[in-house]
Amino acid sequence: MYKVFLWGLFLSQILIAADRRVVVIKIDDAITPPISEYITDGMNKALGLNAECLIIELNTPGGLLKTTRVIVSKILEAKIPVVVYVHPSGAQAASAGVFITLAAHIAAMTPGTNIGAAHPVSLDKVDSIMIQKATNDAAAFIRTISEKRNRNVQWAEDAVRKSLSITETEALKLRVIDIIAQNVSNLLDIIDSMKVTGTFGEKILNTEGAEIIEYDMNLSQKVFRLISDPNIAYILLVIGLYGLLFELYNPGSIFPGVIGIICLILAFYALHTLPVNLAGLALIIIAIILFILELNIASHGLLTIGGIISFILGSIMLIKTESVLDIIRISYVVILVFAILTFLFFSFAIGFGLKALKRKPVTGLEGMVDEIGEAITDLNPSGEVRIHGEIWSAISVDEFISKGSSVKVVELSNLKLKVKKAN
Repeated sequence: MYKVFLWGLFLSQILIAADRRVVVIKIDDAITPPISEYITDGMNKALGLNAECLIIELNTPGGLLKTTRVIVSKILEAKIPVVVYVHPSGAQAASAGVFITLAAHIAAMTPGTNIGAAHPVSLDKVDSIMIQKATNDAAAFIRTISEKRNRNVQWAEDAVRKSLSITETEALKLRVIDIIAQNVSNLLDIIDSMKVTGTFGEKILNTEGAEIIEYDMNLSQKVFRLISDPNIAYILLVIGLYGLLFELYNPGSIFPGVIGIICLILAFYALHTLPVNLAGLALIIIAIILFILELNIASHGLLTIGGIISFILGSIMLIKTESVLDIIRISYVVILVFAILTFLFFSFAIGFGLKALKRKPVTGLEGMVDEIGEAITDLNPSGEVRIHGEIWSAISVDEFISKGSSVKVVELSNLKLKVKKAN
């Protein structure tokens, strides 16, 4: 009887554990719109399964400020407890990651991680006023989050204004996070029986031994995340422009035009999610116009130099730096490589196409012009000539031409050749 009781107790514990679930999503990338969509899907998944909580494993170097605001708002208004766990060892919650971690109902880190450095990016002195405004705005935003979650407000503001960064042990001591856990299982054991408060009211977590359900991005989100990288979006934009221009100057190629259109569609789809500076985009377009003019106007290289400068400046300015929290920008190496490739492309590929357009036709009726033939009758002024073994009606344009004389075609009109005596 005692054994039956133990087996019954054991089975009941298994069934209770089976009813307890937690959903885990993993973010190991910059914070961009696809990440926001992924978090929303994770919350909906957790709600659908009636999970105890949603765990966000976070490792990010930063991201878009606008997207960060959207994610923080979703976490603050979540209808289920959200645990942000900076994981694995060596991971970071930098810049945008700080805001997301502080917004969580429970903030945790694993040993060997760090958090901090949330200052908006500044690439130059020209935009210093805009950067200062963005800094003040970010500081107010992070103070609001910290106060709502009863975290260290002063450190949070210093992370924005002074780019402070701390380890997990320092973060725990300063009340920036709540827990240090070795892994997800250890985290579930620690947060078991903890009380959290949110829009869902008060809830006591029951996570010990809970089933862990990992929820991954769908295919469209993975593709969207890939092209949302500013470097990828920039590369797609330039390749798209290459393809269209190559098709315009070499009609009938088809393949470059198709690839160009596809790349441009993907580029514009990605760029509409990024803080694009229209002045930068305009400079890139002006650069391409200057390269095309160089092929038609003898400027002794001045248009080429202007095009290269415009292209580089436009590429650097393409992403608005005051709208980002670290690393969301186009790599200088990528810009330099494509500036060189653009110069070579217009010097050789497009130049070759223009030369082909200007080349004298060698086939068809237009190919008859400037050909040399023989008069098989007197031309006074009309008669017949033999060109390429074919007999044509012809008319002399300036003088009498005797039979047997060499003639040169100067024009073709209504299937009649106009010729003159060949020298």
